[in-house]
Amino acid sequence: MGFLRYVAVGDSQTEGMNDGDEATGYRGWADRLAELLAAEEPGFRYANLAVRGRLTAEIRAEQVGPALALAPDLVTVMAGMNDLVRPSFDAAAVAADLDATYAAFASSGATVVTFTFPDLGRIAPLARRFVPRVVDLNARIRASAARHGVLVVDTFGHDVTVDPRLWSADRIHAAPLGHARIASVVAHTLGLPGPHAAWTEPLPPLPRPSALSGVYREAAWAAATLAPWALRRLRGVSSGDGRTAKRPELLPVLPQG
Repeated sequence: MGFLRYVAVGDSQTEGMNDGDEATGYRGWADRLAELLAAEEPGFRYANLAVRGRLTAEIRAEQVGPALALAPDLVTVMAGMNDLVRPSFDAAAVAADLDATYAAFASSGATVVTFTFPDLGRIAPLARRFVPRVVDLNARIRASAARHGVLVVDTFGHDVTVDPRLWSADRIHAAPLGHARIASVVAHTLGLPGPHAAWTEPLPPLPRPSALSGVYREAAWAAATLAPWALRRLRGVSSGDGRTAKRPELLPVLPQG
């Protein structure tokens, strides 16, 4: 199936955080997927409405309407992680917002792709306490997607998704290699030609770290990432405050050099 109008909605991962930088701009998995789709269809156009820090309710309220106005034939929805790590997380409310989002896009006739989340405890040991939430939310996402005929990229349980080389230093956002793998798995899910089924292939083994280096690594991550995040929560500040979508209109996709 060829697609001509692709719209991505979501938060920082879909915006493309850490695949590039603030000076050069962010690329990200959705941009990479758009490049693959553009190679298949002359006249293909792509919009990205994702904004970092957005909660699922905000994505539903702020992005679904503008996305539908663009009459997409393909939509990707990645949402829920910003909710999941908050003390006030309400799984039922998040699932309801996701369900409504899926329903709106599916009823428009678009092909819709969504995502489950990987095992956070294997990415950042200090995040192990969130794993039951991840398992529960993933089950709700699968059930909702099944109701609405939404395609699911199911990342939980695949060892490669917790390989540290796929994640940037903050362990929140994918590294460029991780963004490339996400684009590849969505391409595979959509049936695009190419070697995209290889997205699950493991990377070469890493040397086993010493216990001391592991402790140091976790302490450094907590200081550099966890503490600033907690401070923003206490202050009621979001990384997306004052930001708008990087690509709010459907535009042609230029090949990467």
